[in-house]
Amino acid sequence: MDYRGSEGGDFGHESARGPARPRDEDLLPETTAAAVKVVVVGGFGVGKTTLVGAVSEIRPLTTEETMTQAGVGIDDPGGVRTKTATTVAMDFGRISINEQLVLYLFGTPGQERFWFLWGGLFEGALGAVVLVDTRRIEVSFDVIGRLEERGVPFVVAVNDFPESPGYPVEDLRAALDLPLAVPIVSCDARSRESSRDVLLALMHHLRSLTTALERA
Repeated sequence: MDYRGSEGGDFGHESARGPARPRDEDLLPETTAAAVKVVVVGGFGVGKTTLVGAVSEIRPLTTEETMTQAGVGIDDPGGVRTKTATTVAMDFGRISINEQLVLYLFGTPGQERFWFLWGGLFEGALGAVVLVDTRRIEVSFDVIGRLEERGVPFVVAVNDFPESPGYPVEDLRAALDLPLAVPIVSCDARSRESSRDVLLALMHHLRSLTTALERA
């Protein structure tokens, strides 16, 4: 399997000049005091790879492979029939929230046949972002159920595809059977600013949960 970056560069390969070295922009800022693991989850084709790539301050690591006949009858392309590649292991990126706090982003594969990888990806995660496509809201049910079973705090981000129908937040909350405490935000996964705001919403949510526990 060819693990590659979004710009087509190779990671960890030796060149004629010796072992590959990280680029200066890939190094952690010296002011970093804490690093937090966050997972980005959702059904097939909801925009997880796009969000990680848009918001990452380093060249993201992706494990996208061209979709082949092997997935016919297994992966449901409903609503995303123009999709030609799919994540088969994970996406990885990094973003600095401020001078002290860095988030490591892990995007999960959306197809159910790759969900066995979720256990390792979720280990040590502080929280999660659930990406939702309103054209195929039903693909989010099992994803949310798995997060609730694991007790992982999360926010729901509705990815605004151009052709996606819009619904009031109350209707989405009812359709997804979400408690009032779970934030629902709108986003454009292609936009760095919009994707960053989703992550900030998750950080605020985690802080509110921590404050509630301290007061209990």
